[in-house]
Order: sequence, then C-alpha cells, then structure tokens
Amino acid sequence: MAGDRLDVTYEEDGITDADEVLERAIAALSDDTGMIRARHGDRMVVVYGRGVAALEVAPRGAIL
Repeated sequence: MAGDRLDVTYEEDGITDADEVLERAIAALSDDTGMIRARHGDRMVVVYGRGVAALEVAPRGAIL
C-alpha cells in the first residue's frame, strides 16, 4: 500500500440516512482545516480535508 488509497468506515451517531452522513463528511472535508474520524479495520484514523482528493461511497461488507 503506497498511501494513495485508504478504505475507511465513517459513521455519525444518530444518523441513519447514508446521504446525510455523506453530506456531513463532504462538508467537513471541504474546509481547509476540516477532518473526520474514521475506522480502518480496528484502528481509529483521522482523515484531513487537505489530503483527500476524492470520495467513493460503497455499501458495507464484501463486494462480490
């Protein structure tokens, strides 16, 4: 892994609508100082807006 891609899971407490969660993540990352806390496996990671070039949304679980 070269660090150019990272699969993470992002959730917001109390929000079940995926579109709303996505909009909140985009809003946070669009700010120069924006960040979100996400999960990469069992690890908590912080994703900073200035390091994100694109987001891809996929359902949970394995994609067959």
